[in-house]
Amino acid sequence: MRVTFARGEPLRYISHLDLMRFWERALRRAGLQVAYTEGFSPHPQIALGAPLPVGTTGEAELMDVFLAEPVAPQEFVERLRRQCPPGVAVIAAEEVPLTLPSLQSQLRAATYWVSLPEGTDPDAAERVVAEFLAKESVPWEHQRDKEIKRYDLRPLVEWLRVDRSVSPPRLVMCLRAAPGATGRPDQVVAALGFPPPVRVHRIGLILNEAGEPGRAGPTPA
Repeated sequence: MRVTFARGEPLRYISHLDLMRFWERALRRAGLQVAYTEGFSPHPQIALGAPLPVGTTGEAELMDVFLAEPVAPQEFVERLRRQCPPGVAVIAAEEVPLTLPSLQSQLRAATYWVSLPEGTDPDAAERVVAEFLAKESVPWEHQRDKEIKRYDLRPLVEWLRVDRSVSPPRLVMCLRAAPGATGRPDQVVAALGFPPPVRVHRIGLILNEAGEPGRAGPTPA
């Protein structure tokens, strides 16, 4: 069962591991028979499309749940919804073939909106964005623990624009999400010269042609 769900403000700061534990308990309380792996230490077969970083909300997250017993998608949704606290919303569920590759292997890109500081001039923000998009290369360094990774940030940004419909304006972007080549909204914001965002919200996940796409969100004007 491929599940689309939202994670809102109340659960913005929980970790990926805590979210997985929540889903295990919610599915169990809902009486949905989740399939388990075989072997010495079996675990429930639940897989998220892409972990949400701590502090990030999302409106169309994807999760695959392998069931030991069949259940209609609408019944699955209704039973699971009753176990969800404020901050988690089950939007939809649909059966998908067992032969599909894993969600993570199908993931191609993700769309986000990112807050900009109060008082940001939309015209100035658009000029900065245009300058970034005009570059062929944006060398970047990212330190993780003691390791420093160097790469080109520009190819990881599929599109980027300024949303002037809200005040202050915000950035809307589509970033590549592939093994070894995943764009991060905070790094794009830093490359543009803006301070760290107060809010980062994932609009949706985009899968390759082998699977059903998540909500892609707005496209550039």
